[in-house]
Amino acid sequence: MSALHICAALFAATSLWVLPAAADETKPAYTLAVVPQLPPLAAHRAWAPFARRLSEGTGTEIRLKIYQTLSEFENDLFKGIPDFAFMSPCDQVRAAGAVGYVPLVRDGGEPLKGILVVRKDSPVNTVRDLDGMELAFPAPNSCAASLYMRSLLAEKEKIRFAPRYAVSHTNAYRNVILGMTRAGSGANKTLERDTPEVRAELRVLYETPGMVTHPLSAHPRVSLNLRQTIVENILRMADDEAGRRILKEIQMPRPVKTDYARDYKPLERLGLDRYVVR
Repeated sequence: MSALHICAALFAATSLWVLPAAADETKPAYTLAVVPQLPPLAAHRAWAPFARRLSEGTGTEIRLKIYQTLSEFENDLFKGIPDFAFMSPCDQVRAAGAVGYVPLVRDGGEPLKGILVVRKDSPVNTVRDLDGMELAFPAPNSCAASLYMRSLLAEKEKIRFAPRYAVSHTNAYRNVILGMTRAGSGANKTLERDTPEVRAELRVLYETPGMVTHPLSAHPRVSLNLRQTIVENILRMADDEAGRRILKEIQMPRPVKTDYARDYKPLERLGLDRYVVR
């Protein structure tokens, strides 16, 4: 992959996109906020079909909101602005206590893992080789890719490092490819969906233990009846080919009902809140 193409991708990720689905004033409207793991255009491309399908299935207007940065997403989330939000497990723990967001559905497949990658031809063979270096992370509060990864590197691996925040997982990977940092952090699920050219340039040096995946959650003001309708519609998407393609794009190929006490409360014990940048 050429440096020119990678730089173009980095530039594209700096543009702010807020792209709601087409409004229908005859239907009740709800907002769906999506955590920015990908550049805004890529995120909109993945999530717009989901919002349309959910609108059609529920008889509501699901208005999609895409964010440029995680801080912008979290600013809205912790003010309780979105009716529905696709958020990281760490934000789910924080948002449950601060606002009362209730997790509805998550992917039941492969657990979420933070990954530390280096160039495939890098001489770095162990995490110890990165002691004292600058490392790329998506954003300070990215869950597995930043909070969990930084905690493990500092507390378990005992290495010193300077974080360089690249806004998105995509940018963190490209920082490494371009030689801007020796290593960068992301997540198994975002590397899997990046381009073959990017994956061919990188190898995984280190990974976190697995954790439960991102939930689609509802603000407590959303009625129990609508929450249940949303869950049923998402689960039914897995029954047809078009729905399965949509679910794959949003990283939920095997949707399952989720429960805070069972799935997310155990994450409180990791103590990642002390790494949160407010």
